[in-house]
Amino acid sequence: MKTVLLTGFEPFNGAAINPAWEAVRALDGWSGEGFRVEVRQLPCVFIDANRALAAMVDELEPHIVIAVGQAGGRPEISVERVAINVDDASIVDNAGRQPVDQAIDAGGPAAYFTTLPIKAMVAAMRAAGLRAAVSQTAGTFVCNHVFYGLMHHTAGHAVKAGFIHVPFLPEQAEGRMDNPPSMALEDIIAGIRIAVETALTVEQDAALTGGATH
Repeated sequence: MKTVLLTGFEPFNGAAINPAWEAVRALDGWSGEGFRVEVRQLPCVFIDANRALAAMVDELEPHIVIAVGQAGGRPEISVERVAINVDDASIVDNAGRQPVDQAIDAGGPAAYFTTLPIKAMVAAMRAAGLRAAVSQTAGTFVCNHVFYGLMHHTAGHAVKAGFIHVPFLPEQAEGRMDNPPSMALEDIIAGIRIAVETALTVEQDAALTGGATH
């Protein structure tokens, strides 16, 4: 039985809800032929989140790990390609920390690429009528911090791992002056479900266009 670990963050920056957590917790205990999903919440705190995730990976020994975070302002489910070795926070985390231009791991490489079949995942989501795209940046806040930490911890191991960003929920976007895009929770859940199914079945990623010009 293969274990799939899904993580989502607690709410942050004064918000009452985090769509990443709401989506992944809906899939806790989901199982199918040869797999079972385990869900865990991560603190939105530098360093602590990586320690927590590393402990979860060591405990569960999962076949696949997908960390999920909120990217308010993005219109689609963003499947991340690369994590970079820097923390540069524009806001404080939930412990009041705000690292600026700090390496996540002083001895680590500049970046890690995901080991998930990201283009196949995006193609499958789009085929299901969902807005999805490959993303070239996971930012420099706790999401990228966790993505980098996950890839560093699983480097050299037979684990498929990566990160997905999801948009605001409609209730988060309602009434905001900047009128950000949003996505229904059921669509986010469906997208993550498709991501898991694709990661379980696709060994060689699809050779599809997924780049960006800016």
